[in-house]
Parts: sequence; structure tokens; C-alpha cells
Amino acid sequence: MSLVEMNEVKRGDVWFLDSGCSNHMSGDAEKFCELNRGFKQQVKLGNNTRISMEGKGKIKLKLNGMNHIITDVFYVPELHNNLLSVGQMQEKGLAFLFHAGMCKIYHPKRGMIIQTSMSANKMFILLANTQERNDACFHTSSPSPNVTQLWHNRYGHLSHRGLEILQTKNMVQGLPKLTPTTETCTDCLIGKQHRSSIPKKSTWRATEKLQLVHADICGPVTPISNSKKRYFLCFIDDYSRKAWTYFLTEKSESLYVF
Repeated sequence: MSLVEMNEVKRGDVWFLDSGCSNHMSGDAEKFCELNRGFKQQVKLGNNTRISMEGKGKIKLKLNGMNHIITDVFYVPELHNNLLSVGQMQEKGLAFLFHAGMCKIYHPKRGMIIQTSMSANKMFILLANTQERNDACFHTSSPSPNVTQLWHNRYGHLSHRGLEILQTKNMVQGLPKLTPTTETCTDCLIGKQHRSSIPKKSTWRATEKLQLVHADICGPVTPISNSKKRYFLCFIDDYSRKAWTYFLTEKSESLYVF
């Protein structure tokens, strides 16, 4: 009986520690949580044959109850086994101890992180669970008793109809069935309230000179004038429509000009 059958795991979850392999390799694209398919080159095997590498990425593995992220893993579709490069792991600062049929892997800060025994064919094999990369919505506890309002807030104040569509069409994994709520969302009220438009003409006009004067300042203007003026201040009498324009060096001069 093989090691795979004894542990009741999929063959794709078996990783071989290979001291002669220069890079981590896997032939299963589904195992990658990140995969750059633009990275292509030829990989040379021990029998001097070459196979195509069609990408490089990251794989999340769960080994001995601990989660690990394996980086710089080559995606080689023709490869039937998953290989972990001992040399590449040592470059990351990990230390290996092979003794009495056991392989122990040590992290410089966390100590021993992986341990495995030698198989019948004198190979060191790691049985790992690949972490699925399926998108899921995780339901966490909340002090608020209103679950519908909680998910309304999480989805950027999405309407109940929108949340219902996500749930009934299974567009989000883990989203519970929500019931309509009578709670009023004050944020939605503020965001959707009507704002009065600016009138295009005044509803009141002055009845005598200088009763109402409109003022506006503009600048800084580039290039500045020969006399170093960078702003201009304009006054308009509402009744007569007469206008005055003054040129300023600084904004602070506006009150004096007025």
C-alpha cells in the first residue's frame, strides 16, 4: 500500500522534497493562488530532456496544521508530481536536518516547522492540503442584532433587493438569507437627499445705487504683469451694473481697495 493510500489523500496533495531540483514545480494550475502565465521558459530534467514551463506563481499549503505560502513555484503542465526544491527553501533561510530516517525543517525564528519521515522508496514526502482560492464571504459575529443592516453596511449600503439577488443566485458564498428590515439607515438618507439647484437668475434686484454690490477676486494670474500684479478684484453694482476693476499684488490688499 502506498503512502498516498495509507493517508487517504489525493496524489496532487503530495509534495516531494527534491535536493536536485533547482525550483519548486507543480503541474496543477488549480493549486496556484497567484499565477503569472507570461513567465515562460524551458526546464531541463535529470535525463537531459526539456519540458515547457508556462508560468510562475504562489501556492498556499497547509503542512502539519500550519499554513505556508510557497513562492516562485514553476507551473509545468507536463509534470505529474509536485516538487519542493531543498536549495530554494534554504535560500529563504530554512535549515534541514536529515537524521535516522527523519527530515526536520527549521525556521530561523519559529524553530521546527515541518517534520516528515522517509518513505519506503527512500523519499521524503510532505502531505499537504492545498488552500482553495475560491472567493467566499465569511460570516463573522457582530454586536448588532440586525443581520440585514450589517450586510447592507458591508456592501456599501446596497439595497435589500440587491442583497436578495446576491443570495438567491448564489453570487456570494456564505451570504445568509436576509429578511427586510424596518431600521432606517441615516447614511442612506443623507446621501440620497435632494439638493436644491442654484437659480439661474436672482429673485431680488436692488432698487438704488450701491444697495447691493457683487465682488469677486481672481488669481493668481500667470504671467504676472510688469508692475508685479497677480490678482484682480472686480466690483459690480447690482442696480446700475457699473463695474470697477482693481489690480492687486497680493490678496491681502482687497480690503484696502474696497
